[in-house]
Amino acid sequence: MSRVGKKPVSVPSGVTATVNGQTVKMKGSKGELQFVVPSLVNVALDNGAITVEPKNQSKEARSLWGTSRAQVANLVEGVSKGFEKRLEITGVGYRAAMAGKALKLSLGYSHDIEYEIPAGITITTPKPTEIVIAGIDRQRVGQVAAEIRDYRGPEPYKGKGVKYAGEFIFRKEGKKK
Repeated sequence: MSRVGKKPVSVPSGVTATVNGQTVKMKGSKGELQFVVPSLVNVALDNGAITVEPKNQSKEARSLWGTSRAQVANLVEGVSKGFEKRLEITGVGYRAAMAGKALKLSLGYSHDIEYEIPAGITITTPKPTEIVIAGIDRQRVGQVAAEIRDYRGPEPYKGKGVKYAGEFIFRKEGKKK
């Protein structure tokens, strides 16, 4: 039984929600998002809250129940507050800088990496070793952060590379003589 799916998603003031069939649309101060709920799940809007219920008790319907509710909750949070991911760069000579509409990364390769910023995402570099990715769509913010981290993931010996802020890197001991 889903514990997440049972809770209704409350729609705060300043956010307008519309449910049309299986499509949930949210409009807030940050922008507008929509999500198409899978056909095995019912979605309804009643007195300022969106409820999600499975159509039947099949395993697939119950597994999509909590997922759909979480997606709708992410829409509400995205259009009202937005999402943010922070990346930290560790390593001598490793840095990031904004170059117009692209992110320029120097990560120890023979060339600099130019990352084109997708629409709906804003990237800032408060320090040369810090990247802040923000947007209203949680999935796209996380995907952009994962793509940037993938250029040079943190390595376990010295901890050099791009990592999420607050991420713990398990360190290994080097060779012994």
